[in-house]
Amino acid sequence: MSSFAIAIWAWEITGKATTLTLVGFFSLLPSIAFASISGAIVDRFNRKLLMMAGDTVAVLMTIILMLLYLTNHLQIWHLYLTSAIVGTFNQFQSLAYSASLSLLVPKQNYTRVSSFQFLSSYGSNIIAPALAGYFYQIIGLLGIWLIDISTFAIAISSLLFARIPKLSQTDAHENPTHIWQGLGFGFRYILERKSLLALLIVAFLFWFAHDVGNSLYTPMILSRTGNDTVVLGSLAAAAGFGGVTGAIIVSTWGGFKKKINGVLLGMIGAGLSKIVFGLGQTPLIWIPAQFCSSFNFPFNGSSDNAIWLAKVAPHVQGRVFAAHSLILQFGSATAYLVAGPLADIYIYPCISRR
Repeated sequence: MSSFAIAIWAWEITGKATTLTLVGFFSLLPSIAFASISGAIVDRFNRKLLMMAGDTVAVLMTIILMLLYLTNHLQIWHLYLTSAIVGTFNQFQSLAYSASLSLLVPKQNYTRVSSFQFLSSYGSNIIAPALAGYFYQIIGLLGIWLIDISTFAIAISSLLFARIPKLSQTDAHENPTHIWQGLGFGFRYILERKSLLALLIVAFLFWFAHDVGNSLYTPMILSRTGNDTVVLGSLAAAAGFGGVTGAIIVSTWGGFKKKINGVLLGMIGAGLSKIVFGLGQTPLIWIPAQFCSSFNFPFNGSSDNAIWLAKVAPHVQGRVFAAHSLILQFGSATAYLVAGPLADIYIYPCISRR
């Protein structure tokens, strides 16, 4: 809800796509900078505490933004700075989460458990954007932030009482790699395994193209609908329904026996849907296209996650996943960096002249 509301506020203040894409860029920038040590830290330290630290920092940044807003000092650059700080700790949090899955479930259920991640994220998309679009007109950014802070308390409490197994002492100390050499270890691990390298290259190309379009999603809809937040919320809800539907099917079915089929078919389905979405001019086209696009991501993502969890040993997953994450985040950051200025210079002036 907060991300959705902040995007609306930033668009109303500046009317520039670059403003929104830079928020995404700065959230990824520290992840790239700290990639050299994040994986080794995840492999050596308590993963549960790292996940809790990510949520704690995120809520502190939310409180700071709220105080700046209350005192009429909130500026766009504050969003960039807090996004960078939250992005740093999100890197550790997401790696700790991913590396913990293989400690919690047997190998044959990797696809199912990965689909639950999509069920969770897309499930929130059904309710949160629609509520944010509605509440933004009633309680404003401040009210939405207060709701956000309360949900962080629930998330941190849930982790506090969750039991996450620790690595055995043998696994934890098997590799003597210095903490600053962790990223190099991760890259070597991938380069020595051609199937993982090929999978990473395909994912990089797909997500680069996806993130160029995704970074312009909010400004495109707002510019074409006269800042109609209800339409924007409805589209996000449609995406949520699509993602939840796909995730339920994968979790019930168990996914493709050949995981690479799930990866590639998910990419094809999502890509074709995004093309239709981009060419569309009305909600009648956008809503079904958004549903179909999100429907495919659980098939792609759960299959991809299952392959990496199965092919990478648990005690080195932090370092290997950090290298994997660095490549994908570098592509995403580049996409965010170039998409905004290109849209402001070539696309949105054309829309405004219509």
